[in-house]
Amino acid sequence: MKVLEIKDVHKIYNSTEISVHAVNGVNLNFEAGEFAAIVGPSGSGKTTLLNMIGGLDKPTEGEIIINNTNLANLKSKELIDFRMRNIGFVFQAYNLIPVLTAKENVEFIMNLQKWAKSDRDNRTYELLKAVGLDDRANNRPSQLSGGQQQRVAVARALASKPMFVLADEPTANLDSKSTEKLLDIMEGLNRKENITFIFSTHDQRVVNKARRVITLEDGKIVEDNVK
Repeated sequence: MKVLEIKDVHKIYNSTEISVHAVNGVNLNFEAGEFAAIVGPSGSGKTTLLNMIGGLDKPTEGEIIINNTNLANLKSKELIDFRMRNIGFVFQAYNLIPVLTAKENVEFIMNLQKWAKSDRDNRTYELLKAVGLDDRANNRPSQLSGGQQQRVAVARALASKPMFVLADEPTANLDSKSTEKLLDIMEGLNRKENITFIFSTHDQRVVNKARRVITLEDGKIVEDNVK
């Protein structure tokens, strides 16, 4: 099932002196359950493309269609609600809420969506167990290692059962052992829940795990390989 269509997408940043064509005519489709990496040198447009897919930035031209919904047709409040229900985010800097426990961070989106408490508790426990942190549910981020914080971030991204998860350099601040564990967890959840994962990454370990690798250069796709 096709969950994402990117149709001739461009992103141009205009300054007073020069225009930068960060993304230049990208066309891509993603099916449910993919585990894909977008790679390329710094400045190739990876993060810009990911942000547009996630509705955090708008294309200058072109269309991004998620499950038959064109993001350009959504008003601001509709886009926020759509994003909350359909897209999970994992960021390089974890972005956990420091005053909340691991459990409270994971269930945050479900609270906004007004899940019943029993469903929320069950889903939170299920995910914390899946990422190996059910025994750290009551710890705040400052009491967790970087690798543990990123695993909480993955659990949070998956909490509302989104159609796909966007992960922007999720392993950049992690050591090798934490990276391997995190990637194994994400791949396992990808297969179990059939949630599409799309990574933006420089990390060869992520590329090795990915089942599809899309290479960008100067905002254009130069390769799109399925393993």
